[in-house]
Amino acid sequence: MEPSLARVDYLQVGVTAQKTMRLLPASGKKATQKVVVGDQDGVVTCFGIKKGEAVPVFKTLPGPKISRLELGGALNTPQEKIFVAIGSDVRGFTKRGKQFLSFETNLTESIKAMYISGADLFLCASYVYNHYCDCKDQHYFLSGDKINDVLCLPVDKVNCITPVLACQDRVLRVLQGSHLLYEVEVPGPPTVLALSNGNGGDSGEEIVYGTSDGKLGLTQITGTKAIPRWEIGNEKKRGGILCIDSFDILGDGVKELLVGRDDGMIEIYNFESADDPVLRHDYALSESIASIQGGCVGKDGYDEILAATYSGWLTGLTTEPVHREGGSGEELKISQEMQSKISSLRNELEQLQIKVLQERERYQQSSQSSTAVSSVPAFSVNDKFTLNKDDASYSLILEVQTAIDNVLVQSDAPLDLLDVDKNSAVVSFSSCDSEPNSNFLLATYRCQANTTRLELKVRSIEGQYGTLQAYVTPRIQPKSCQVHQYQIKPLSLHQRTHSIDQDRPMNTLMLKGQFSFAEIHSWVVFCLPEVPEKTPAGECITFYFQNTFLGTQLETTYRKGEGYFKSDNISTISILKDVLSKEATKRKINLKISYDVNEESVRHTLKLIHPKLEYQQLLAKKVHLIDALRELQVHEGNVDFLLPKYRSILEEADQLLEEYKRQPAHLERLYGMITDLFIDKFKFKGTNVKSKVPLLLEILDGCDQDGLIAFFDAA
Repeated sequence: MEPSLARVDYLQVGVTAQKTMRLLPASGKKATQKVVVGDQDGVVTCFGIKKGEAVPVFKTLPGPKISRLELGGALNTPQEKIFVAIGSDVRGFTKRGKQFLSFETNLTESIKAMYISGADLFLCASYVYNHYCDCKDQHYFLSGDKINDVLCLPVDKVNCITPVLACQDRVLRVLQGSHLLYEVEVPGPPTVLALSNGNGGDSGEEIVYGTSDGKLGLTQITGTKAIPRWEIGNEKKRGGILCIDSFDILGDGVKELLVGRDDGMIEIYNFESADDPVLRHDYALSESIASIQGGCVGKDGYDEILAATYSGWLTGLTTEPVHREGGSGEELKISQEMQSKISSLRNELEQLQIKVLQERERYQQSSQSSTAVSSVPAFSVNDKFTLNKDDASYSLILEVQTAIDNVLVQSDAPLDLLDVDKNSAVVSFSSCDSEPNSNFLLATYRCQANTTRLELKVRSIEGQYGTLQAYVTPRIQPKSCQVHQYQIKPLSLHQRTHSIDQDRPMNTLMLKGQFSFAEIHSWVVFCLPEVPEKTPAGECITFYFQNTFLGTQLETTYRKGEGYFKSDNISTISILKDVLSKEATKRKINLKISYDVNEESVRHTLKLIHPKLEYQQLLAKKVHLIDALRELQVHEGNVDFLLPKYRSILEEADQLLEEYKRQPAHLERLYGMITDLFIDKFKFKGTNVKSKVPLLLEILDGCDQDGLIAFFDAA
């Protein structure tokens, strides 16, 4: 049965961070629940709903940003104490708003994640995990990469404290005290953790995780190892997952999985069978979902899903029917309720308009005085710059608390702007002069009214690095702009992976010199994405990467004074050699560079590229034939006389054009990669073969794999 859900907007608070809204336990079965939310103005707001209106219970004074909000209390009792993380402090409030706790932790950074279980408090900064019991320090752990979330398995079920950290390097770290028990590899960087069914399932060991690339999974955390139960990919190419809850919204006696994503999608997954969950319903909001909860908020007896969005809107999807079946008396009652609501909204709007006029006049007067000081309005921008594995492109998502007027994008590295289906902004390109000021891209996105979220896609070229800058201008007065910068790294299309195929033919680059572990780590951070900025613990570290465009791989192992880089793509080794030697020269460090080139690796890379090259050449040929075939169709009327392959081109014309439009310069990129591979192969032999490139391009046009390999061998 498809759930019938109606949208209700209750209230707007300040900008909210991830997991900062909760529902307090109900006083009775099917009774309405109070909502508590913390925003980035530092205000904790608790309210209930009466006759469709938000009625405040308490509201705290503004202060530093609230990064997390959790409910707590003694084990096996209603969890109705409110705990908020502000900077490196934790504050506690009763459900009436009385502050009973102000705990200054020993963390030097702001709290990023928090979980509460009875008297146990679990806190995480960027890399540091701390466990406190009754505000006394118990355990400490330093993670190898950034911590995004934390939870603890229910103590009453597993009979021990088992914290689980969701870390940026695609790993869940299971702890015991201050020690790492084991690691669980997951398919993407985990951003959020939740107990399955709200209680960890029958065993108390089951946790659900959501990743930044939109994947969802459940794993069982036993005392010795993790057992994966199910995993759902992101076939619909939706946003990353920010929040998860379990609640029986369908009323079938089984709790559904509620998921909130950063592209505004709310999803309901139903467990029809005992195996994988099935997507039953989804609902799109216009901004990212920071928190999600299932409960009874608006009216007794009617369940709903409550979501808190980035800009602070608390929006419900309620099972209460909008148009009720009933007699004229009930209809009259509803209309009277609506009339009073409309009149109160009108009064509020009139008062706001008067207030705006008064403030505008005051600003005009103060700006014209001799002692006037111009004030730049502050606004929050929520941004995310991530590499998509599926199409080897970068997504830049910009979200502003108010409507966006325009976004100017500039880059000093060559980038292709790709089409995004969800993007309704009008884009205009400006001509760039790349020689004197290294300006390769200059484009302006003009947004439609009420657009608060903009998604852009760019594709970079490996070996060409620089900075992408986004100038964000919202629709506020006086006009102001924020600049956000994103690094395009030399090996920008590489993504971290858990393991690589060791049987492939590999080329090796070896570095030796008087450099520290921290120095070589900073060079690797400069070259490759998804490497933690903090120098890893220990004396040696190994990272594995995969090229999202070609599928080639890279292994980096380094310590103080030496580094080893292995790849099946000789161009990757060439880029690393050039960039690392340049970075060492900047610091006046003398490097001893040696390399071992495997001739077989070039043939292996060509075999990886060739199917992609063949497909793109065929696509380009088909697209070039479409106009001629359509003209023939118009003149002849009937195209049955055409060969089947030409008829299929006409039938699939729209899809072919759409695919070609989505991937501009794809064929040129592949030509460029093969040309670089050819030049790099002979560069390591000390031979300059740039004069033979035109002949190589002729062979590429013929698309003959054996001829191409023979040319590489004979040159």
